[in-house]
Amino acid sequence: MSETHPLHAPHEFDVTIVGAGPVGLALAAWLARRSGTAALSVALVDARDPEAAAGDPRAIAVSEGSRMLLEPFGAWPADANAIERIHVSQRGRFGRTMIERGEHGLPALGYVAKYGSIVHALALAVRRTGTHWFTSCRACAPHVEPGDEFVTLPIDSGHVRRTLKTRVLINAEGGLYGEAHGKTRHARADVPEDVAVKRETRDYGQTAIVGTVTVSAPQPHVAWERFTSEGPIALLPMGGVRHADFALVWCMKPEQAARRVELSDAALLAELAGAFGERMGRFESIKGRAAFPLGLVAAHALVEGRIASIGNAAQTLHPVAGQGLNLGLRDAHALADALGHHGPTPEALAAFARRRALDRRLTIGATDTLARVFTVDFGPLAMLRGLALTALECVPPAKTALARQMMFGQRH
Repeated sequence: MSETHPLHAPHEFDVTIVGAGPVGLALAAWLARRSGTAALSVALVDARDPEAAAGDPRAIAVSEGSRMLLEPFGAWPADANAIERIHVSQRGRFGRTMIERGEHGLPALGYVAKYGSIVHALALAVRRTGTHWFTSCRACAPHVEPGDEFVTLPIDSGHVRRTLKTRVLINAEGGLYGEAHGKTRHARADVPEDVAVKRETRDYGQTAIVGTVTVSAPQPHVAWERFTSEGPIALLPMGGVRHADFALVWCMKPEQAARRVELSDAALLAELAGAFGERMGRFESIKGRAAFPLGLVAAHALVEGRIASIGNAAQTLHPVAGQGLNLGLRDAHALADALGHHGPTPEALAAFARRRALDRRLTIGATDTLARVFTVDFGPLAMLRGLALTALECVPPAKTALARQMMFGQRH
């Protein structure tokens, strides 16, 4: 890979990707593998240095389907810890279901890895390709001339401003949604200067406290989803000494989160124990805690002419089912396939959008339903939730269908 300074890079590219997070990096790596003799020239633009995220300790859930996509080109983090069983239940109420890897004949249901480890592994894979990497550069609003086969993208490194021309532009950076896709400037007089992409949005009225906790009686390779009167609590196995480290995602009302982030570690862990129960003994420590609000943002359309959105630029989801990164990776894989078959054309982007429609609809819909149904503290609804969990346990085909959607999605 050439990590090129803007002054020395070529002006024109077939594909330009804005955002060097896991989804953008995966797309660049897949494009290099799929383009074959008709190699596509690819640029990657990111506001950060490529190593800036390497030490990020945040845990992220990666499905077995995502591992199967990433591992072939050596972009699998060495510290990923397998999930072999998922325990789903309600705190203090009846109803639970268990999903076991043996039921599906798989080595694991999913994995827990550090965000920084995933980015580092993917960055190493991309460095082995011919991708031109513009580091520490901010992408500005793109410009599309009517009938032009290129999108014009200004990039700004703070002291140098340069303009790239690209046949297709891919927004893989959620933070740039408004700039790199949602406010594309058009030269046509009959199109408004700023065209806002239509998005479905939902505020769940919840905040998540996250961190890494250690427990006194760990159950290795078991992931927990416990639904409480405040919202879901997820504990994901990270391994560590004695297999005692678990990634915590604790969802609650914003006012409770504001109060709890001010608590001492001991006080916070005591409240966590009261909410989760004693399934893994005592909560002994917590580190890296942070809080963030939860909501849904999903673009109605992935493509606008020669510009496409993937990953967080296309959708941000509630963490209840751990589907955000996995859905984004499936976006990137399908897009690389479409560009490999059809070249850097609007037709390729349109084919990609059609292929992703069903999987996005099912995954976003399932996550949104879980987030709404399992975050309401209402007695009759809690009983219905218990019945639903019990039904999954009693109707294996339904449980299998749900599990396989979460692991593999709909790829066609």
